[in-house]
Amino acid sequence: MGNLCSTERERDAFAQPGRRLGAAPAARTSASVPTSAEQGPRKVGGPPQTLGGGAGSGAGQAAAAPGAAAAAADDAQRRAATAAEDRFQKSKPKKGKLQAQLDRQRAMTDAQVLRQAGETERRQRELDQSRSVLNHD
Repeated sequence: MGNLCSTERERDAFAQPGRRLGAAPAARTSASVPTSAEQGPRKVGGPPQTLGGGAGSGAGQAAAAPGAAAAAADDAQRRAATAAEDRFQKSKPKKGKLQAQLDRQRAMTDAQVLRQAGETERRQRELDQSRSVLNHD
């Protein structure tokens, strides 16, 4: 099944004598040199350019002061951060009444929760007392 789609090799792996487990493979007598090393280092030319393709990009921007390039980079970074925050705010679901109540409950401390539970119990007792008075119990 393995040779169904592949080409046949002329050399069989078992046609030549093998080596022992502890023995290292035969060392090469010469090393090949990569073609990129023979050509030498590449030469990159031209002034550095800022990416973005705004109105001031290109050769005219290269002649500008270095401080202007730094200010433009800071401005681009600030705009990117603002855009990211806007995308984040738009991706958040709109909060409804129940979500607002849940947020209020999450923000409460333990003392506030206990105080609220005590108030609820006190109101319930007062309602029970007033109901018993009205029913003449």
